Amino acid sequence: MGSGTLRRRELLLAGLAATGCTPDAPALQGGWVGTHPERGHRLRGELPKADGPLRQTGLLIVGAGIAGLACARALTRRGVDDIALLDLEDQAGGNSRSHVLAGSPCPLGAHYLPVPGAEAREVSQLLAELGLSRQVLGRTEWDERHLCHSPQERLFIDGEWHEGLLPPAESPAASDEYRRFSALVAQAQRDLGFAMPTRRARWTAGHAVLDAQTFANWLDANALTNTRLRWYLDYCCRDDFGASANGVSAWAGLHYFASRHGFHAPGDETAEREPVLTWAEGNGWLSDRIAAPLRERIHLGRSVLRVTEGKHGVELLAWNEATGAPERWRARAVVLATPLFVSARLLATPPDALQSAARQLSYAPWLTANLALREPLLIRPGAPPAWDNVRYGTTALGYVDARHQSLDPLPRPPLLTAYFALPAAQRGELLKQPWGHWARLVTDELAQTHPDLPGKLERIDLCRFGHAMSIPTPGLRGSAALAALNEARGRVVFAHSDLAGYSVFEEAYTAGVEAAARLRL
Repeated sequence: MGSGTLRRRELLLAGLAATGCTPDAPALQGGWVGTHPERGHRLRGELPKADGPLRQTGLLIVGAGIAGLACARALTRRGVDDIALLDLEDQAGGNSRSHVLAGSPCPLGAHYLPVPGAEAREVSQLLAELGLSRQVLGRTEWDERHLCHSPQERLFIDGEWHEGLLPPAESPAASDEYRRFSALVAQAQRDLGFAMPTRRARWTAGHAVLDAQTFANWLDANALTNTRLRWYLDYCCRDDFGASANGVSAWAGLHYFASRHGFHAPGDETAEREPVLTWAEGNGWLSDRIAAPLRERIHLGRSVLRVTEGKHGVELLAWNEATGAPERWRARAVVLATPLFVSARLLATPPDALQSAARQLSYAPWLTANLALREPLLIRPGAPPAWDNVRYGTTALGYVDARHQSLDPLPRPPLLTAYFALPAAQRGELLKQPWGHWARLVTDELAQTHPDLPGKLERIDLCRFGHAMSIPTPGLRGSAALAALNEARGRVVFAHSDLAGYSVFEEAYTAGVEAAARLRL
């Protein structure tokens, strides 16, 4: 269902169900955009016979997501020009791609980047080179046009909008739990150490104890059971990891806060809102600029089917989606910048560490919905419209307004991007159900806070990621297999955020740069 269009009657019924309109009202427009699941599923079939010409290059990079782009960028800056990047989609960027709806850019995946910390050196250098920051008297100054404008976040709870995403504590006992969790995060930062990227923090026995249990069990053991606090921590885990506190390790749950900004209880006068960089098109702004100098080396619409390492190099078999024919490639070396379970399928003889890591990893399906409205939404009580907007009590991840950063003096209706991290059990449903089914799910969720939204919805474009992000389940961060793959050198190396056990921009970009240094060319 690459284009995702329905027959006219199906489209009309989907629109009626989603909006509650009468049969005389215009049908809701929309469909699937951005990804082509059927291309990835070519790996499940028999390999085609390839007898066409052999294409040769010095280095092949499989996957033009952030890790693959970062690897190519690092190599070209070292003077390595004989590179080809292959990706099955029609746009580079992986989970950091963008879309255009109603004439305006909007994200398909990741939509922001926190200002990087001291350990994310490669990311800081990239942002400086893209003109987002500069050094003034030894301090980093950020271009305020790209920092999220205020108001940044709000939460719908108790019938109105509240500033920030942390639910207000409803009692002195709840406030005490908030403060105790804040103290435990600070203690973990001080005694154990956390970093982003994660492998730049020393791994200790204390980390291993956290990694061996779920975050939910750790919270229970520390008598942190307040309903509002637990909902918020679940939300944070779903937002970064695609699973709740019951599904991720205690190491991951603490890493979310301890590697960045900590956790600040309500009333903490030292708390400062974490600055984040964001754009109308989300992190597509970054991926487009990384990919631009590499355009001639990027070959899109290539579904790689097999990678075979030989004595003097590697051979690769790909399917050209445009011509409907196989292609043969040969290179001195290859970087597999693909999810590890995909890499294990691609390699004719995958190493033991790769097979082991692929068995350990699990992935969260993801649904992104971009909604164009024909007029502004009614204002609800409380805090004014913000960039990030979340409803308390839901398992959905809320929505951002792609036009929040606009400096246009003539206000336009918001362009909303809603996010859903789905249970793994819904992966098949995400693939099989028509887009109208998911359009109803999205509009029903958003109507909980904006009852007028269905009647003002002009178009909804949906993007599905069947294996959007790896989940840092208990035991994964301390995996010996992942450690081995992070150090692998030679003719075949790996570059993907999976190497960190979870999916964020900082991990993917750093993995790509480090893979470039481990190659044997």
